[in-house]
Amino acid sequence: MTIPTALLILLIFDIFSLALLAVFYLRKRQLSWFEYLFWGLLALIIPVLGPFVVIASKPGNPKIIIQ
Repeated sequence: MTIPTALLILLIFDIFSLALLAVFYLRKRQLSWFEYLFWGLLALIIPVLGPFVVIASKPGNPKIIIQ
């Protein structure tokens, strides 16, 4: 495996893990279906910066989990 190939694989893994992190963050917020769609697509369309924007903007209210 060459170095450019290894770096490409790491970059793809990083983009996938950041998008997954943003999706798990959005699961903990109270949003309408349209808002979930908007923020989820933002995290996927802007691959590296999108998940940071989604988490930093804190959309919606936190879901209250009563145990």
